[in-house]
Amino acid sequence: MKRRNFLGTVSAAIALGSAARSYGQSDSGSGDAGEETAEAAPFGFESVAAIAANWAGRDWENPSRELTGPFADIDYDAYRAIRFRRDADPWREIAGFGLDLLPPGMIYHEPVRINLVREGVPQPMPFDPSLFDFDPNFFPDDAAQATPDEMGWSGFRIRHVLNRPDILDELAVFQGASYFRVLGRGNTYGISARGLAIGTGSAEGEEFPVFREFWIHQPDAGTGRVTVQALLDSKSVAGAYEFVIMPGSETMLTTRVALFPRRELAEVGIAPLTSMYWFGPADGARFDDYRPAVHDSDGLQMITGSGARLWRALSNPAKLQISAFVDESPRGFGLIQRPRDFSDYQDAEAKYESRPSAWIRPTGDWGRGNVSLIEIPVESEFHDNIVAFWQPAQPLTAGNRSDFGYVLSFGAEVVEPGTMARIVSTRSGLSINRENVRSFVIDFELAPFEGRDDPAARVNAARGTIEHPYLLRLPEHGLMRLSFEYVPDGAEVADLSAVLQGSEDVNLSESWLYRWSEG
Repeated sequence: MKRRNFLGTVSAAIALGSAARSYGQSDSGSGDAGEETAEAAPFGFESVAAIAANWAGRDWENPSRELTGPFADIDYDAYRAIRFRRDADPWREIAGFGLDLLPPGMIYHEPVRINLVREGVPQPMPFDPSLFDFDPNFFPDDAAQATPDEMGWSGFRIRHVLNRPDILDELAVFQGASYFRVLGRGNTYGISARGLAIGTGSAEGEEFPVFREFWIHQPDAGTGRVTVQALLDSKSVAGAYEFVIMPGSETMLTTRVALFPRRELAEVGIAPLTSMYWFGPADGARFDDYRPAVHDSDGLQMITGSGARLWRALSNPAKLQISAFVDESPRGFGLIQRPRDFSDYQDAEAKYESRPSAWIRPTGDWGRGNVSLIEIPVESEFHDNIVAFWQPAQPLTAGNRSDFGYVLSFGAEVVEPGTMARIVSTRSGLSINRENVRSFVIDFELAPFEGRDDPAARVNAARGTIEHPYLLRLPEHGLMRLSFEYVPDGAEVADLSAVLQGSEDVNLSESWLYRWSEG
């Protein structure tokens, strides 16, 4: 952050009555930004909102910096060989928690300011290379004596006794643009969340907002909660964020957002999620791999404002695909990993069965808009290619504040259960007896249909023809199986849907959605 931006930040904070000493140092670790006020209000979300409003009123400056010293021109292995010293942990005296500040390097060029907040008063943590251990296999002996220059931290990692009382496991990491990842109990990292998406999938190209500054509050030992506030900035918008993190089997982040656009934002994504889908049982023999599936998420789940439950099976398409599901006042949406057995993936290293699902539950009325899903072609499992977010029907206007609230949950089970039968899996392959015809097999939970007559299967295709749909109970596996054949009839792309219904066309299952594409 340049000094004039820093002083502007100070002015905004003081104007709101925040503690002046929260900005008592410049980026170089010296200087005084103002006198302390005797009756300063505790630093909080509205303090950051005032800063964001101030930033939105001036021209954007690219935050990227040239990396110097031991942080310049290093590869992935060298970057991983830089470790934050455990004796430097600001929370080392707080039972059950740890905090790692992360170095610049590799792809992390934007300096991030970090402040620690205790009893409502922020204290800056100036960037200091001496707080890292540098592996001598990659770095010279004097690497820790490097000068900070204009570099800063790249982010931070929160640790917690998530799985065992004697180990500080990783709980959350905020690093890179506005990305962050969070774990529930028993999870391994997979899906990511972001602060904001702008122009994702557009012909003009995507804009990536950056979390420029964080305020990390001391953990509440009584409740186990950790509060983090963040200042977001990009060419088009500035914003204030607050995440109240509650660890557990399902780790929940109660989230507040205030956005201050510099221009009209039409292609904006609220509460974006980013994941990876390479292949699964619906992709037939396209992929030559010993594993039956490779993905961090296998479906987009939605609960609409009217209470309808939708399951959109994910795909790795031959061409970029964008889907929009129009809704009003959505109850929730998320990218979900449903298969939870080792046999579903057969990957002892990646452990895809333990990747978390992520669920967004809006607080307040989000009005009209759509849940957008973007599926990008990829040729390996090493690139995220799935993005989902809420896009408001009306653009966010320059000069006006727009607020959103939601609870973001990470874990194996994050969606409140319903009475409808869930979709267990989607399978597809070439028809055994017919050319240019696809066979689909959709498995539903059997339990909701036990003791009842078989439901009716309603299967539709926007293009092409559905043939021979039939249902089969598989009680030994707890499944109700729907099978049908799809005849493209020359279609290159088609949206397919299916649902199991009872009397009077009442839905007894989630609605299955799928986009078939040629190739």
